[in-house]
Amino acid sequence: MKKQASAKKATPTADLSLATLPGQQRVRIERVSPEIDAGFDRPGRYPIKAILGDTIAVEADIITDGHDYLAARLLYKHADEKAWQESPMTLLVNDRWAGSFPVTALGRYHYAIEAWVDHIASWQHEIHLKVADGQRISSELKAGAVLVDGMAHRAAGLPNTDATTAAHDAAELIRAAALFRAGADHVDPSNHDDAQAGDPYAEAVALAESDQFLRWAQLYPERQHPARYPFELGVEVDRAAAGFSTWYCLFPRSAAREAGAHGTFGDVEKLLPRIAGMGFDVLYLPPIHPIGMAHRKGKNNSVICQPGEPGVPYGIGSAEGGHDAIHPELGTVDDFKHLIAEAKTYGMEVAMDLAIQCSPDHPWAKEHPDWFKKRPDGTIQYAENPPKKYQDIYPVYFETDDWQNLWLELKRVLLVWADWGVKIVRVDNPHTKPFGFWEWVIAEVKKHHPDMIFLSEAFTKPKVMQQLAKVGFAHSYTYYTWRNTKAELQQYMTELTAGDMKHYFRPNFWPTTHDINPGILQSGHEPQFLIRYFLAATLSSNYGIYGPSFELMEHVPVPNKEEFLNSEKYEIRYWDWERTNKLTYLISLTNRIRRENAALQQTNNITFCTVNDDNLLAYLKVAGESTPGNNRLLIVVNMDAYNRRAGLVQVPIWQLGIGSDQPYTVHDLLTGNHYTWRGEWNFVELDPYIMPMHLFQIEAM
Repeated sequence: MKKQASAKKATPTADLSLATLPGQQRVRIERVSPEIDAGFDRPGRYPIKAILGDTIAVEADIITDGHDYLAARLLYKHADEKAWQESPMTLLVNDRWAGSFPVTALGRYHYAIEAWVDHIASWQHEIHLKVADGQRISSELKAGAVLVDGMAHRAAGLPNTDATTAAHDAAELIRAAALFRAGADHVDPSNHDDAQAGDPYAEAVALAESDQFLRWAQLYPERQHPARYPFELGVEVDRAAAGFSTWYCLFPRSAAREAGAHGTFGDVEKLLPRIAGMGFDVLYLPPIHPIGMAHRKGKNNSVICQPGEPGVPYGIGSAEGGHDAIHPELGTVDDFKHLIAEAKTYGMEVAMDLAIQCSPDHPWAKEHPDWFKKRPDGTIQYAENPPKKYQDIYPVYFETDDWQNLWLELKRVLLVWADWGVKIVRVDNPHTKPFGFWEWVIAEVKKHHPDMIFLSEAFTKPKVMQQLAKVGFAHSYTYYTWRNTKAELQQYMTELTAGDMKHYFRPNFWPTTHDINPGILQSGHEPQFLIRYFLAATLSSNYGIYGPSFELMEHVPVPNKEEFLNSEKYEIRYWDWERTNKLTYLISLTNRIRRENAALQQTNNITFCTVNDDNLLAYLKVAGESTPGNNRLLIVVNMDAYNRRAGLVQVPIWQLGIGSDQPYTVHDLLTGNHYTWRGEWNFVELDPYIMPMHLFQIEAM
């Protein structure tokens, strides 16, 4: 009989497929949140957004085989730092873990997660069960002594901490290991009686189950074969104005107090006390550059420009300069810098408008003709957004072979503006330029000026708007302008604040703009203006108004269009800057309330309340924990601008720490009235011709 050959014994390196596997790792980390646009084999592509001083909350599923306990740490560092800092993660429920870390500097942070089988906690749990069952644990104490030896070694290698030093802990741990060994040796296996208090065994068991031992285990863990989430994720930290701001838009050429005069930066300076007094902190100016003469537009977008007509500020560029020049009738660069400095004395910033487009007279058209797309006959096609035509504008061609120099020039322009003192930029139509450009240029500018804030003016497809926010825009225009009913607003706010968008998309609500005269306001009905303004200012922590036009409730449209007749884009307008009305009063009052109430300085802290009337919209906004003494606001708005509405609003008192039978006071910050309420359901009534909203501060009695 032929002898059967014996199987060759495998060696650890025999199978190369095993050589690179983490065979001793037993932990998996999954479903990390927040993480934006993660793929199966790649990390979240974009950073989440935060405000300086925020605490970033992170969750993940962390699992292992068997019944061993786990430990996890959240790792984080600023991009300029080399060493990682750590924050503990705790088990929530169903293998979901949570941790957090603070962001204390502007710029980019990175975070990751590390987790391991916690042999020390598993050992402590094991002895607890066995002791409770009356089992002797001499062998377990010996195993525990080995674990404590490792804890003592790690403590001895750490620098001193707080009041109790690591060196002191190391000495205590050495004594603990000795006690465990003594306790294990002290036990007589033939003695089945419980050990007497005071003997080494009882002391060792008590120490093993103590809070002191748990503290040591947390401070000096045994990280054997730790698993790490394979990707480092990002947080982009902006200054406070990215999270809370109040914008006022005006055309400086319309700032003159004399009808027919061309306004100047000096005229704008004279308006600063009024605008700041109303509570605005960002003064946004449409383009202030020289305006071309070629194909200049006239009043109401006429293709025939009459002598003396000023043209459209978005037709940028002439022989006097381009995007880094100032329209001479407004003043000089020094005059503009003076305006910026003067605005700061009133607690305001000046925001500029970046419109990447050119008049045919722009210097770029002559110096860089390749930056514009030519038609077969050699001419350049003017900008179009059918059916709209912009005969006075050349669009910039981002597919040019000279794209690198184009990008560098646009970066240079932004850095020039920053040198002037401009740290907020509103970008006109960014959705018509490549995403890659925005991702690059915003990051490049923020290397020099990490306090720079960019607002995306993109009224376009939802995913395009979201992409712009992901690549770096700190603020985003929204669909608020066209969300008019209670159901529409609740659905839209839920989309913005309850899903992934809350981590990267910061909405900036505008009731109107110099481009948009929405249908809901074209009647000129005062209560409708009050409602649309107030919703913008209380739903979103960032909002803006189109200055004097909105204040004075300008509403006459171009027939069948959402555009203003006699638009300020095409002509210099004279405004009665001294005029006040009910809307200007509400604006000033609401802005003061916004500054005084932290609950209105956030957007994502909204809870909609049930009301038994489809025309009454109610929402709760809370700053801090939902406990007495914190800022708790209940806002109720009558969405029917023509009729008195009454109903019962359900206050989520369970979120506020208020008992079902406990009375509480609601103080209307708009009128000064106080009401005593009890329980969940309470009566409200709002007359749109008196005041179509309540802004209640909830106060404990």
